[in-house]
Amino acid sequence: MNYKTAALFSLLILPVFAFGLPDPPGQVEVGEKAENEAYLFAHMMHGDYGELYYSVSTDGLNWELLNDGKRVYETYHGHADICKGHDGRYYIVGNESDPSPDINFWVSDDLIDWEFYSRLDPNLEETPNYEKAMQRIGAPKLFYDKASSQYLLTWHTPHRGVDPSLPEPYWASQRTLYLLSEDLKEFKSPPRRLFNSWDMATIDTIIRKIGGRYFAIIKDERYPTLDWPTGKTIRICSSDSLLGPYSKPSEPISPNFREAPTLIPSPDGTAWYLYYEQYPGVSYGLSVADSMDGPWYQISGYTNHKNWDKYSLPEKVRHGCMITISKREYNRLVRHFGK
Repeated sequence: MNYKTAALFSLLILPVFAFGLPDPPGQVEVGEKAENEAYLFAHMMHGDYGELYYSVSTDGLNWELLNDGKRVYETYHGHADICKGHDGRYYIVGNESDPSPDINFWVSDDLIDWEFYSRLDPNLEETPNYEKAMQRIGAPKLFYDKASSQYLLTWHTPHRGVDPSLPEPYWASQRTLYLLSEDLKEFKSPPRRLFNSWDMATIDTIIRKIGGRYFAIIKDERYPTLDWPTGKTIRICSSDSLLGPYSKPSEPISPNFREAPTLIPSPDGTAWYLYYEQYPGVSYGLSVADSMDGPWYQISGYTNHKNWDKYSLPEKVRHGCMITISKREYNRLVRHFGK
C-alpha cells in the first residue's frame, strides 16, 4: 500500500473509529415523530418453552423485558403469534405441543387481559395429496388479510409417516399447511398445502402484505449440506395473491441454523427489521433492508460488547412475534407489568 492509498484508507475509516460505528437505518431524529411509535415482542424463554412473556421497545432495536421476567398470561401455550383482527381486537394463536390435535385462539382488547376465544381440530387426513400426513401441528401462525377480510392460519406438518426420533427425515418432511376463516370460529376446510409451485421442507412460515404484494418469510428446513447449502436459513418469497403461487425462495437472509423469523417496520417506516433466532436459545440475529426484495445485511448485536452492539434483547429470549403498537399501548403495558 503506497502513501496515497494509505492516506485515503485512513480518511475512509476515520469517521467509523472516531465517531462510532454507523447506526442501523430507519431511526428517527430527536424531536421528530415516529411513524411506528413502539413495539411488542411476545415470546417464550429458554428453560420455559411455550409460555408467554413480553418485551417492549421504542426503537425496534433495544428491548426490555416486562413483568420482572415472569409470565404475563399463565393459560397460554404455544409459539406466540399475534395479529390485529377483523374487529380491531388482538388475537393470539397457540397449541399445547406438536402431537396435540388442537389449535387454540385467545382474544384481547389491550394485550393485557386475554380470554379464550375458539378451538380448531384440523383433520389432516382430508388434505389433498397428503394421505400419509402425521397428525402433528407445528408452530401455528396467524395473518389477517384486510383485502379479503380473512384470516390465514398456517402451520407445518410432516407430509409422510416419519418417526420423530429420526431428526433429519422428520424435519425434511415438513410442509406448510393453511386454513382460511372470516372469524376464527368457522374454517374453510380442508387444510391445504400453501406452496404448490415448488416443493421444499418449510416451517415457521409468516405472511405479510407490503406494497400490494404478499411476502412469505420461511425457514428452509432441509439440513445444510454441500448439496443443500441453504438449509436451516431464513428465506423470502412473494406473490400477488394471498394463496400464491409464490415465487421461488430467495437466497438466504440469515446464516444457517436460524429459525422463527419475525418482521417489523423501522420507526420512520423506511426500513425493515427481520429478526431470527439462533437456536436453541443461543442468540438473536437481525437483518435490515429498505425493501423486502433486499439487499439484506446483518446488524451487529447480541455480543455483550456495548461499543459493537447496535441492538439488544433480554437474555434467554426465544422465539415469538414482534408487532407495532402505539405509544399509548406501550405506556399501558409498562404501567401494568413494569419493566
